Amino acid sequence: MGYKVAVVGATGNVGREMLEILAERRFPADEVVVLASRKSQGVEVSYGEKTLKVKALENYDFSDIDICLMSAGGAVSKEWSPKIAAQGAVVIDNSSTWRMDPDVPLIVPEVNADAVTGFRKKGIIANPNCSTAQLVVALKPLHDKATIRRVVVSTYQSVSGAGKDGMDELDRQTKAIYSLGDIEMKKFPKRIAFNVIPHIDVFMDDGSTKEEWKMVVETKKILDPKIKLNATCVRVPVFIGHSEAVNIEFENPITVDEAHEALRNAPGVLVIDKREPGGYATPHEAAGEDATYVSRVREDPTVENGLVLWCVSDNLRKGAALNAIQIAECLINRKLISAKKKAA
Repeated sequence: MGYKVAVVGATGNVGREMLEILAERRFPADEVVVLASRKSQGVEVSYGEKTLKVKALENYDFSDIDICLMSAGGAVSKEWSPKIAAQGAVVIDNSSTWRMDPDVPLIVPEVNADAVTGFRKKGIIANPNCSTAQLVVALKPLHDKATIRRVVVSTYQSVSGAGKDGMDELDRQTKAIYSLGDIEMKKFPKRIAFNVIPHIDVFMDDGSTKEEWKMVVETKKILDPKIKLNATCVRVPVFIGHSEAVNIEFENPITVDEAHEALRNAPGVLVIDKREPGGYATPHEAAGEDATYVSRVREDPTVENGLVLWCVSDNLRKGAALNAIQIAECLINRKLISAKKKAA
């Protein structure tokens, strides 16, 4: 017997990606229900070769749902995730609402799958921030090899991380520049077309942004609380795919060759690292792919036991939709949940 899966926020970028990946991976679902706010009721979305009609979240009975993939924003998740979990569904939430709750596991299956059993406390599992997800996938095998002490990361994050509005703004501004039209700024505080913006999410009292704070605290929760991390997060005029330049200081010596070997043997990582023009991955190649690509691995001579690397990943997939579905697969494969008996 297969599972009944609900996708909340099915009309958004990540919700649509979730439906595509569920179909791609042949997730064992007997039925998939798509939900959103009342204003989206009746909208049609694709699920494999099927077309599904969106139902209103507010009126839906979750008592026969096994897994709920939640991608409707923090406010919706804060209100609805506990209600849905109380009806017996496991909620896998893509917002930041539950990530730092000590009773909610924050999971990247390639990194800390064993922690998934903690879902029983609240019936909720949190998906990490998109920039954190790809970072910890790349860091995990290196941490196992030589123990990471400190990380300094600069991100180059695509506009899809800001949702459809972000993608639309880049598109409009680019067209306006070429047609000598007016540049309108609605989603981003400064022009994003042919520009970069060192500001993602709100500013905090210490001068960092919340996006940077998320990378620090989430990496500690997922990988190791002892790791020191500093991040600078930058929005760039790329539609899909986040990139990161990562400086790592280890407790123990590690060579480039040893790092390559550890990364090549790690789940979810693909190493493309030739020291020649084009011998590295860019967000263009990562778009639509599942892997976290690692390139430009080299020694950092400014610190003892230091390496530098470049990693890229599709933020809508590994950074959000794919990771959520991998968590669901982890629950099933480990026999941590079973499908509810459906009425005849």
